Amino acid sequence: MGEVILSSSQLRATAESSAVDGAAGLSVRLDRMDRLVGELQRRALDLRTTPVSRILEPLPRLAREIAQRLGKRVEMETRGEEIEVDRSILDRVSDPLVHLVRNAVDHGIEPPAARAAAGKPDSGQIVIEARREKDLIHIVVSDDGRGIDLEAVRARAVEAGAVPPDLAEDLPPEAVAAFVFRPGLSTAAEVSDISGRGVGMDAVRATIEGLGGHVELATRPGRGTTTTLIVPITAAVQRVLLLGVAAQTVAVPIAKVDRIVEVQASEVEHSGREAFALIDDEPIPVLDLVEHLCLDNPTEPDDGDVEVLVVADVRGELMALRVAGVIGQQQIYVKSVPELLSPLKALAGLTILGDGRPVFLLDLNQLL
Repeated sequence: MGEVILSSSQLRATAESSAVDGAAGLSVRLDRMDRLVGELQRRALDLRTTPVSRILEPLPRLAREIAQRLGKRVEMETRGEEIEVDRSILDRVSDPLVHLVRNAVDHGIEPPAARAAAGKPDSGQIVIEARREKDLIHIVVSDDGRGIDLEAVRARAVEAGAVPPDLAEDLPPEAVAAFVFRPGLSTAAEVSDISGRGVGMDAVRATIEGLGGHVELATRPGRGTTTTLIVPITAAVQRVLLLGVAAQTVAVPIAKVDRIVEVQASEVEHSGREAFALIDDEPIPVLDLVEHLCLDNPTEPDDGDVEVLVVADVRGELMALRVAGVIGQQQIYVKSVPELLSPLKALAGLTILGDGRPVFLLDLNQLL
């Protein structure tokens, strides 16, 4: 199906650039072909999708077995099992979910005596809920355990050199909790053969971001932890925004784009190597894609020039991407990146435009 979509796009490009008689008729026939391909694509995607229950069903038993080994009691509830997602997405999400459940039982849920002392029921509660929001699937794993000791995380982050001591004291709770995803940063008192807080959370984030998604974490000490995995419904076919960057064209998932604005070059403020622009009275960091992707830019903007900024979601925060222009939006078939370029994490995939040009799909979460 991906190749059929590609061929249709190339045929349309040929028809639109042709000056011979009959090109108009060819375009009409291509319109019909596009409709047929669209219907075939919808049916093909139906064959690729499978209910989320496929990966949720084994988890309650896993939680009970771990709890029994640890002398704890756990009840698990799953919701949204009927939602259907691309099989390739579910296969990748399965391992992160298993790790989150192990973490919840091992580090989150307290023993019955400790729960009783805290005024909680003897059995810990774990809820996994899947819900769909537009072209994204949210899988939320929450427990009513002890939560994450943010002060211990803050101290461990300082000890590991992840943040200076003076800055660590002023960090908000959500920024402190994000250190859990740092490789090797664990606050566990002892190493467990079941799980390790911080030992595998970096792998969870890497897997989800590799799918073009991101992870959100919230915790309340003594009340529990909630981790949300946000991934696209399908991986093979995506609607993207095509952007001009220097002399190149790149694609970004349109689901990640919040808005597109034009500002005067003088409105982009610089502080050292960082830049930001005031958009709707909110300072938004500006990332120059030309510089970040190490592309040759023949001209430098003057203060009077108009800058095109694509405001997008990058790891849960808004960031403005400075580009040369917006070419348009298109539905593409995403091919895997050649092995030679696989170490470049910012390249999430590759597609071929109708005129034969290769275009890379950017993973915005890997730009920083």
